[in-house]
Amino acid sequence: MSVGKNIPHDSALGHVTGESIFIDDRPFLKGELWVGYLGSPVAAGVLKSIDTTQALKVPGVAGIFTAADLAHNSWGTIFSDQPILIDIQIAYRDEPICVIAATSREAILKAKRNIQFVIEETQPVFTIDEAIEKEHFLYRAHPIILGDADLAIKNAPHRLKGAFECGGQEHFYMESQASVVYPLENGALEVHSSSQHPTETQHVVAHTLGIPLHKVVCVVKRMGGAFGGKESQAAPFAALAALVAKKLKKPARMILTKDEDMEVTGKRHPFKNFYEIGFDSEGRILGLKVRIYSNGGAYADLSSSVLERAMFHVDGAYFLPNAHIEGAVCRTNMHSNTAFRGFGGPQGTMTIESILEDIAIYLKKDAFQIRQLNCYGKYDRNITHYGQVVDNNLLPELFERLHLSSKYSARLEEIVTGNEDLSSKTLRGISMTAVKFGIAFTAKFLNQGSAQVNVHRDGTIQVSTGATEMGQGVNVKIQQTVAHAFSVPHGDVQVMPTSTEKNHNTSPTAASAGADINCAAALKACEAIKIRLRWLAHLHFRGEIFDDLKEAPPVDPLVDLSFIQFKDKTLVHEHTGQHIAFHELLTLAYHNRMFLGEYAFYKTEGLGFEKKSGQGTPFKYFTNGVAVSEIEIDEYTGQLKVVRVDILMDLGRPINPGIDLGQVTGGFIQGQGWVTTEKLFYNEKGQLLSHSPTTYKIPNIQDTPRIFNVELLENDGNQGKSIFGSKAVGEPPLLLSASVWTAVKHALSFRTQGQIPEIKSPVTAEEILLTLSRWTH
Repeated sequence: MSVGKNIPHDSALGHVTGESIFIDDRPFLKGELWVGYLGSPVAAGVLKSIDTTQALKVPGVAGIFTAADLAHNSWGTIFSDQPILIDIQIAYRDEPICVIAATSREAILKAKRNIQFVIEETQPVFTIDEAIEKEHFLYRAHPIILGDADLAIKNAPHRLKGAFECGGQEHFYMESQASVVYPLENGALEVHSSSQHPTETQHVVAHTLGIPLHKVVCVVKRMGGAFGGKESQAAPFAALAALVAKKLKKPARMILTKDEDMEVTGKRHPFKNFYEIGFDSEGRILGLKVRIYSNGGAYADLSSSVLERAMFHVDGAYFLPNAHIEGAVCRTNMHSNTAFRGFGGPQGTMTIESILEDIAIYLKKDAFQIRQLNCYGKYDRNITHYGQVVDNNLLPELFERLHLSSKYSARLEEIVTGNEDLSSKTLRGISMTAVKFGIAFTAKFLNQGSAQVNVHRDGTIQVSTGATEMGQGVNVKIQQTVAHAFSVPHGDVQVMPTSTEKNHNTSPTAASAGADINCAAALKACEAIKIRLRWLAHLHFRGEIFDDLKEAPPVDPLVDLSFIQFKDKTLVHEHTGQHIAFHELLTLAYHNRMFLGEYAFYKTEGLGFEKKSGQGTPFKYFTNGVAVSEIEIDEYTGQLKVVRVDILMDLGRPINPGIDLGQVTGGFIQGQGWVTTEKLFYNEKGQLLSHSPTTYKIPNIQDTPRIFNVELLENDGNQGKSIFGSKAVGEPPLLLSASVWTAVKHALSFRTQGQIPEIKSPVTAEEILLTLSRWTH
């Protein structure tokens, strides 16, 4: 049985030997051209004119194209408001003005220096506060209202108000945005893109060039990382390469450098969330009111959906008896921020975790007790502020088990004692936070997928789905699903490159739902083939022999053939012991003209959310987990060290526990970077200064926890909700990194004379020192 085993990632060997093929590994074809772009030098303005005369004279330059060369100059996943190339209005620094095709990168760089343009600069808006003041909004969400939050807060024994503010984050995938486009016969194009959403890439390319969809095929073999940054924003770069391929009728390759990629692409959304909360003397929440503001950047992209998920997740793992949650996306003159692992969930969840830490400091209580008190219950206090029941809820058990296994109480006591020694100049903090992450696309129509399964006569199998592999291991889970269905070794199953030719109108690999949707579609296709094979085996076991003159009769759906089992590359009659090798039965099926392939479609059932009422069931289920983080601060330097992290996750019955453990650890560390070191620096003109590995600090090996314990809690309660009762794992663990940030707040509270420390995220060494200086000088 393949399911439930630690089967290696399908590309693991290829990655370490260098044999894995990425976009820029594709060999150059005769006449192939490099493609680059010229970005705007200002963040806001009007493009009055552009002159490419001298640039076109640069040796090696084959063509320069502007917005005038596009059939349609707008794109957008939700709202089509973003230009492929600037036409008139400039909305952010480095926004593409024109695209350059040349025989070398050097020629592109020289051409850029020879392009002349006239720009009339206007006043930009960069921050959330500026956008709120000027009422620059891309989107306002319908509020989610439960009970009477204002009255509950007014009548509460205790009240707090404030703001939680967090910055953005660079995706920092290893492979930058990359596309190669090949012109084919009859005006068709073959697009190879590092994209999480081949269908959207296909559609944006076709729309931009004014050609029908059947003339464009998008192929994705794998990505060198993505994390949401290639869900929507891969498409316009593919369109620029396609423009060159179509105009010049030559293969075109667009591979951004790391600097270009960081300068022009969107990030995780910065948020500023204003809150008021009322609670009793025990710390029990009575009412919560939150106004959520995100920095969407210049254009809509996916910002409205990111905002709404933040509104869904502002409860975290905690019951809100009265809530009023509203939100808006701010329009600023920044790159359009986009999907990023967690998709608004982290910004919402960190808000409530920050508030609970504040309540504990205010009441002078242990924050764990406050969280445990407010945690969603198993049989009561288990309905979210948007009306969904939190069923199969193991959150109370997760809290209790990790509290004991991590020895939280003893460590807290030791930390309190140690922090009282003012001469040590070392502060420690500890905090436990939780995640309750809703699994499904919040746009209902995206919860669909398809799969094509082809069984070959030697017993080997090919499977194609709409899922894209970005390193997260979705391919090996699909491979295991199909191998399990036919009871063959996983090595007998090959997952094929994703292509819009084979699986069309698919959803992006996102929302942590890639395995749920695509494995389910693949299994559905397998089961349809197995029905036919069981029927043929049944006839074979009865001694009925068929040849070219007499074929097997069609399948009788009324006959129960469950007693014929697929076991170890063999079909076995459980009652008589008769058996036939899998490959022999396939040959018999072929001779009887029985189809050995199947295309299946899957859609997630049971979803429905009404935006106007703010009530419904936007998620199929919840992935839950808890983490305890202990940190140490050097009070002289502000340097932060993560001493120990303990994580306990409920992932149902994992398809591949090893892959899931990798996702938990990797997701947590990525989130830790977001809340501690990964700060984006811009100058007063909106230019990103931290646009390379030398100026932007992702976590390295020295930043990982000195002690790192991860355990998966077995849970059979998700059967019927997802494939094999597993739970999605891609995004949820990242939210547990909030425990590092709240542990810093806990530590700093020992030096703020009983006051709540006011810190932002990321809590860099500078942020820590500034906070300490406000209280120690």
